[in-house]
Amino acid sequence: MAGRIPRVAVVGGTYVDMAIRCKQVPLAGQSVAGSALSYATTGPGPIQAVQAALCGCEVHLISKVGGDPFAREARAKLAEFNIDADYVYTAKAKNTGVVVTMVNAEGENASCSYTGANSALQARDIKSAEHIIAEADVCLIHGRLPQEAIISALRCAELYGVKVILNPARPIERRGQQGSDLPIEYFSAGVLIPNLYEAADITEQSAANIRTAKLIGSELVARGANYAVLTMGKRGCMVVDRNSAHHVPAFEIELVDQTGRGDAFAGALAAYYAVKSDMRGAVKFASAAGALACTKFGSIEALPTKAEIIELLQTEDIGLPPSSQ
Repeated sequence: MAGRIPRVAVVGGTYVDMAIRCKQVPLAGQSVAGSALSYATTGPGPIQAVQAALCGCEVHLISKVGGDPFAREARAKLAEFNIDADYVYTAKAKNTGVVVTMVNAEGENASCSYTGANSALQARDIKSAEHIIAEADVCLIHGRLPQEAIISALRCAELYGVKVILNPARPIERRGQQGSDLPIEYFSAGVLIPNLYEAADITEQSAANIRTAKLIGSELVARGANYAVLTMGKRGCMVVDRNSAHHVPAFEIELVDQTGRGDAFAGALAAYYAVKSDMRGAVKFASAAGALACTKFGSIEALPTKAEIIELLQTEDIGLPPSSQ
């Protein structure tokens, strides 16, 4: 990729996050006082897109927002990071998705989400953005969108030989279902990045320990993926391919807020993988990004720059990302 800026196409949901910091998350019937409030654009689409942009990529977001003031705020936030939002469509009759998040003193969070316009993203929207995917080095997809849109994006990337990273979260219409009922097309993605509990649900196995993670990852690879990268929070990540399983330890950080950890990981992984097909190196780089995103309160505002990620990697002496120049 030397000599040009790597391109990443992100397909993911857009939301507005109302995050409240409080001493403890209230139980049913309880009311607690908040100590801080952030009100910002969030969701897998914008967070992953911004993280890839902060890592030096040209980023295009394919998503959908409502016909409300939140949509204008989302587009303005994307513009701050020079993210192409030409294919962030508008569903005028719907509201932009909303997430209400409460974060306790230990950095743990609980949230309630309303999908809004994200549920209106259609296969024809993906088709209209076909050239964006076709010209990308990596297409990063988050599965919590309508199934037809996800399958359309996967087929488009496969048609043009574009590398795909997919978080196989359940499609919006299947959220809450149990068992291994994901569409078979999901396993055509070269890289699957579920967390351990999502992966255990997909494969109908127990998510007990690192050894179990290897077995779960192996099953996902057996279904068609080249790599299964299982994120395990404080236990790090398990990288499984057809020949091996490799554990990447987590970084030691002072935990403040885990809200954007997974999406920071995904965005940084795509940025690295757009430059070099070294999955272990990509996971180390992405793990550093995810850890740094936990050291600040919020989502997009907590995302680290490429320089900050490199600094943490140097401190830990576990490897450096390739140059995109």
